[in-house]
Amino acid sequence: MDRRITSLILLLLLASCGGVKRSTSNSEERKVSVSASPVTEKPDLTTTNDAADIAIPDSNKKADRIISTALNYSGVKYKYGGTTQSGMDCSGLLYVAFGEHNVPLPRVSHQMAEEGKRIRVEQVDKGDLLFFTTGRRNNKINHVGLVVDVDGDDIKFIHSTTSRGVIVSSLKEGYWNYAFVKAARIL
Repeated sequence: MDRRITSLILLLLLASCGGVKRSTSNSEERKVSVSASPVTEKPDLTTTNDAADIAIPDSNKKADRIISTALNYSGVKYKYGGTTQSGMDCSGLLYVAFGEHNVPLPRVSHQMAEEGKRIRVEQVDKGDLLFFTTGRRNNKINHVGLVVDVDGDDIKFIHSTTSRGVIVSSLKEGYWNYAFVKAARIL
């Protein structure tokens, strides 16, 4: 009985951050269209001549701190279920980065996808989450990344891949553009 439970748990964890590449035969069906001028709602900043007096919204400050924490793990190798400098998976990276700033998230990517407010890709900003399905016949979200920069239609996100560990990628990259499912705002 214990072996069955352990096997089931291991199977569920393996499904949370898959890294199998898709065939691109039907990639045109799922391409994400990112406009050159994203629509974002930014709060008004206080007008002042002194840069030190500019009011930065708390959500932006928190997003920057979370991003900074995540970037500290750049180059860490992939380890399924990992949440330390010795190795981590995609959801483990975000679980730790958000958790260190008192923003609780579920531990696995498909559960993270149920959190926050769904937003259009044109509305994505730093600190938002991007969700993906990887694998040929996978319809369940099994990968997540944290947006670290938005420059026009180029959305950069940090995540952990099975082949390269913790890296920053672009949503413009064919594989990630094809695998993209949705974006969500947690902060």
